[in-house]
Amino acid sequence: MSILSPLQWTSPSISRPLLLATDLDGTLLAGTAAARRRVRDLFSGGLDGAKLVFITGRGLESVIPLLSDPTIPLPDYIIADVGATIVHGDLRPVEPLHHEIAAHWPGAQVVMKALAAFPHLQLQQVPQERRCSFFVNEGGITAALREAVEALGCDLLFSAGRYLDVLPRGVGKGPALARLVQAEGIDPASVVVAGDTLNDLSMFEAGFRGIVVGGAEPALAERVRKMARVHLASHEGCGGILQGLAHHGTLVETMAAAQARIDQRGQAELVMVYHRLPYDEVCVDGVVRQQRPKSPNGIIPTLLRFFADGRPGAWVAWSQQESRNPDGFVSRARVDPARYPQLDAARIALSAEDIDLFYKKFSKEAFWPIIFSFPDKAEFNQAHWERFLEVNRLFAEQTAREAAEGAVAWIHDYNLWMVPAFLRPLRPDLKIAFFHHTAFPSSDVFNILPWRRDIIGSLLQCDYVGFHIPRYVENFVDAVRSFAPMEVLETVSCAPRFLTYGCALGVDKMATCIDVGGRQVGLGAHPVGTDAALVGELVASAEVQAGMAEIDAYLNGVTGIVSVERLDYVKGSLEKLQAFERLLEQHPEHAGRVTLLNIITPAAPGMEIYESLREEVDRTVGRINGRFSTLNWVPVRYFYRSLPFAEVVAHYGACDIAWITPLRDGLNLVAKEFVATKRAQGKSGVLILSEFAGAAVELHGALLTNPYDQASMTATLHQALTMGGDEAAYRTARMAAIVDEHDVTRWGDEFITAVARSGADAPALAPALAAA
Repeated sequence: MSILSPLQWTSPSISRPLLLATDLDGTLLAGTAAARRRVRDLFSGGLDGAKLVFITGRGLESVIPLLSDPTIPLPDYIIADVGATIVHGDLRPVEPLHHEIAAHWPGAQVVMKALAAFPHLQLQQVPQERRCSFFVNEGGITAALREAVEALGCDLLFSAGRYLDVLPRGVGKGPALARLVQAEGIDPASVVVAGDTLNDLSMFEAGFRGIVVGGAEPALAERVRKMARVHLASHEGCGGILQGLAHHGTLVETMAAAQARIDQRGQAELVMVYHRLPYDEVCVDGVVRQQRPKSPNGIIPTLLRFFADGRPGAWVAWSQQESRNPDGFVSRARVDPARYPQLDAARIALSAEDIDLFYKKFSKEAFWPIIFSFPDKAEFNQAHWERFLEVNRLFAEQTAREAAEGAVAWIHDYNLWMVPAFLRPLRPDLKIAFFHHTAFPSSDVFNILPWRRDIIGSLLQCDYVGFHIPRYVENFVDAVRSFAPMEVLETVSCAPRFLTYGCALGVDKMATCIDVGGRQVGLGAHPVGTDAALVGELVASAEVQAGMAEIDAYLNGVTGIVSVERLDYVKGSLEKLQAFERLLEQHPEHAGRVTLLNIITPAAPGMEIYESLREEVDRTVGRINGRFSTLNWVPVRYFYRSLPFAEVVAHYGACDIAWITPLRDGLNLVAKEFVATKRAQGKSGVLILSEFAGAAVELHGALLTNPYDQASMTATLHQALTMGGDEAAYRTARMAAIVDEHDVTRWGDEFITAVARSGADAPALAPALAAA
């Protein structure tokens, strides 16, 4: 394999489009955040016609994760395996080069068999193609070894005093780049190479203009010092690349000018990035007005509490409008000047179509089934993914405009998965935190997503990622492990806070910090709590007391079983009804003595995927009541509507048993609300909880059941109905202590404290946030 002679090349010209061929480790992946951002911008459209080549000793498999890192520009070509792999940026082989290299390679098994006579060679356990890599000291490069490699028709490359590569003859970084330039018709005079180790020497020896970045291996600097076309930069990594490009005639802004170009920072020290505004918007006589949310969601009041002391903040959320650019749209509005004097709602105008595609259709049809391990129900639509990216980009840009220097951006839930990917390049100074309000599936299910690499690459731009329970943390770690080389830096034991071996979702240890490509990401389990104080106030209210009395009168001494869930296939509504029907079949003594108060909240308007489920639920309720009802007793009292929270609490209070058996659930706050109600009443209650609800690993004292096991469902319900009072009281007390101590306020405090502690460069405001 010949290389082009430098004598064939013409002199450089500024008008020629630039092609930068750069090593990765120590070169493109090194330098200051500002320099890396500038290089990314230049090769992401900032330089007309500029192209980029990754040229590395890494195997291609180890390079692929970098393609999902939004802080790194996408390459037009990749030369990997020290030149043994040459592909386009979309991973298509560059032909005929790929075929020619493969034809000269005898195969890894042949090479290792031939070199088995040299036991001092230690095989490198790294992904690689068309090469074999070993560890060896310089003294181990004997004449016999060289002869053995020569007999294979291969070349031996020794670098950095310990790395030995056996490669197809004529292969190397420089020769590979020269052949790529020739095959693709690229003007050699437009090429600039950059590197930092002796392993990059062949690129400079090929005669290209070159850059040796600051901090490079002294032996490389010494070997290229007399090469007129090579610039020795003083800055490291991307800073050296920028210096070298300027030296070679590329018009590159100075770092000071580039920094001055960055948009002015906002004032918010803490930015909440949530799809919902902290208030409801209603239109009265053509004027949009704010009112308190109808939902009793305890999360929003908890998050608002961080702004109660007057801390400058922003709440980024969508506002449904006729279009993305409506006339007279006001992007900022004060949330509540009296209670939160420096908190603005940063409103993003989205059309009804945006919300329908991004949230109601794509998030629910593509992500939701995967998150809850129902891949057969998932529907993937590339056009919807593109709309999802557009909306996430709008959220990231608005966040970047609102945040002060070094602020914390707290992003909420899976429908904003890609916000960190867009936000990190815009604002590398921010501390980015993410919390999943749903489950996170096992890696084999998550990896079904066509866009799994994009999502993991985005989440790895965060400084801290939180989940409800340790199992979801470990599922995420496994997904990262299948994405890129990763090291777990810290772990903690999960007991006694969480169940370990006694629950389907239990794990004994949990990673709390991982390193991926030199970037550290903190991880943690933070199960959301309920607002126990609010529940206590409601239980004492006249409205709820009257509601409980009314339900008591209806039950008239019959044991009430309360079930509250949203219409969704993950909630196990049908399986629950079928189990109740089996109970009445197998234990006829319960007939007339127990009533299931089944409350199902309708899905959001436009969610057609749940219509067939509703029809099945309706039929099953009708069948049970038709089979077992008497003149004085109906086994299932069915509500298909949204009930005010006070009414729901009244049902909790009037019933002795809560039956919460989703097939999958991220956490399930209904279980905690039931326990909080019983605590406020000073009464006992039995909680039956699915092993596949996140709350099952936290609520010691619940009766756990497997919703996929018909016998388990029926037997556990029978156990609850026949449980003695002392045992019920003991179990209730255990759960009540947990719910009371780990309420929603503590959840928020512990999460923000963990964010403040994550990373080596915690912003100055972090201690203040932790103390809020």
